[in-house]
Amino acid sequence: MGRIEYKQYDRFLLAVDCIIFGFDGTGLKALLIKRGLEPEIGKWSLMGGFAKKEESVDDAAARILLNLTGLDKIYMEQLHCFGDVGRDPGGRVVSITYFALIKIDESDGHKLESHNAKWFDLRKLPSLVFDHKQMVKLAKERLQQKVSNHPIGFELLPNKFTLQQLQALYEAIFETSFDKRNFTRKILSLGILQRLEEKEKESSKKGAFYYVFDKKKYKQLESEGIKLI
Repeated sequence: MGRIEYKQYDRFLLAVDCIIFGFDGTGLKALLIKRGLEPEIGKWSLMGGFAKKEESVDDAAARILLNLTGLDKIYMEQLHCFGDVGRDPGGRVVSITYFALIKIDESDGHKLESHNAKWFDLRKLPSLVFDHKQMVKLAKERLQQKVSNHPIGFELLPNKFTLQQLQALYEAIFETSFDKRNFTRKILSLGILQRLEEKEKESSKKGAFYYVFDKKKYKQLESEGIKLI
């Protein structure tokens, strides 16, 4: 059987763009960089790059995230394919987008600085190149859908956290307020949190207990169709 070739078909570039979310304790943030090449050099952009012929698209996304944040074991999920013909004035480029969740304080500050990267509040994003604003909007909608039924929001929190911090995270994601008593009752009733004896005492004299997420317990309950929010 002869060698199969596709010479008669058009060829174009495949890019990967990453929407990186973080939480600073009060607001949901997106990590943006100053674009370092034409077109639109110097303007705010998502972190992205072109997939290499020897790597999968998932591997390309992981490489791009590692190069920017210095982190290699983070939550990421393929989001959407953006393929409008004129989306990139530099050429015919199809972009596969991913959204990722990281702990802001664990990212590599030197790497961020070298890429001219900056955290922006999702409600106050600057103008972005190409269709990147649309990408962020879609990623935010997907995040809201996922955290309703999956514990991925914990990827944005420190390893130990207070119930107040947890509520602040969900309020930031959904851009709304929850009744403290009802929120606490609902979260604790799921049995997926373990309370530590240690307290956070910066916010009040009495202090608030720290909690950690019980992944084993969640996996037992996940098959039953938990609704977190």
